[in-house]
Amino acid sequence: MTEKRIIMFNTNTIDKFQQLDTPFYYYDLGILDKTLTACKTAADKYGFHVHYAMKANFNPKVLDRIQAHGFGADCVSGNEVKAAIEHGFDKKSVVFAGVGKSDKEINLALDADIFCFNAESVQELFIINDLAKAKDKVANIAIRINPNVDAHTHHFITTGLDENKFGINIWQLPDVADALRKCSNLQFLGIHFHIGSQITDMEVYKSLCTRINEMQDWFTDHGFTVKVLNTGGGLGVDYHNPDTNSISDFESYFKVFKDFLAIKPGQEVHFELGRALVAQSAALISRVLYVKNGLKKNFLVLDAGMTELIRPMLYQAYHEIENLSRKSKVQSSKSDQAHDLKYDVVGPICESTDCFRKDVDLPESFRGDLIAIRTAGAYAEVMASGYNLRDKVQSIYSE
Repeated sequence: MTEKRIIMFNTNTIDKFQQLDTPFYYYDLGILDKTLTACKTAADKYGFHVHYAMKANFNPKVLDRIQAHGFGADCVSGNEVKAAIEHGFDKKSVVFAGVGKSDKEINLALDADIFCFNAESVQELFIINDLAKAKDKVANIAIRINPNVDAHTHHFITTGLDENKFGINIWQLPDVADALRKCSNLQFLGIHFHIGSQITDMEVYKSLCTRINEMQDWFTDHGFTVKVLNTGGGLGVDYHNPDTNSISDFESYFKVFKDFLAIKPGQEVHFELGRALVAQSAALISRVLYVKNGLKKNFLVLDAGMTELIRPMLYQAYHEIENLSRKSKVQSSKSDQAHDLKYDVVGPICESTDCFRKDVDLPESFRGDLIAIRTAGAYAEVMASGYNLRDKVQSIYSE
């Protein structure tokens, strides 16, 4: 079994932080390597193919590590396709999804001879076919099907229901079959699914397997050979316990698909994991600018805000928050623990929603204290903005 407990911060690391300007993203590349190794080992056990979902984090050092471990790339924009190839990902392991691919992006991917387009509408099939024909190329296609499987996650990050914009609905499959027969510059490879993000309930994936089996039977019955089953991704991480559960349970995750997918001889099974590979490898490090004590609320005003990590404001997402400057106090005697206070931990942005968490139990905190907002390796740096004309913050790395 993979060792899941990995401690990110020690005294030496915290001492080094004291000398740095904040805020910054702190990447522990050792944790990243351990996570990537755990995932690759678990997937290779069954001969599964994993494409890294680049939208989670496209920090150059992160991409280089992921590529070096032998993963493919799952892209949702032309620039992600370009970045994947520039960072050495094999073009024959690059897949391109997205509900709104532009002609420019499709042409870029065609010129790069990527492995596969995950097509999300009947109209898109005809567009890719026409653009491929103009280049005298044949484009590999997987059909992204909306399986109407509830991921039981936040509704903002659910993607596999009939009400979502993604994928092709099951009732449209006859039109898909007709389009594929008419499009001579498309090569049908298989079927693609993605039902949402931050999924920790393995029963959800069992339900997805049942629907994938039904869909591949439909295509087989209609004369198509399904070479690839792309199950998507969405495996979650433990935001509440980043040290004790540093690495997701890849072994159980892949075993679900081994046990419940009807995999045919010679058929490939593909995955598109993002968050589970990178989330625990980084933290957002900030300093307390001001402590505001009120009658009903105490506030810690940080120098990091929604411009550096927007997930709590956008999804009401939970992130563990630690006062690194008082860490030794937190880990000491119970009498010290009695001095903990509740704080609303907020940023400096001129928006009321700029709040990381409310009523956080922390040791009594002071101006200049270092604060770590954990599990920030996914959807933090990539979603950063310059709102309020904020500077882009730096990234710091350790091995």
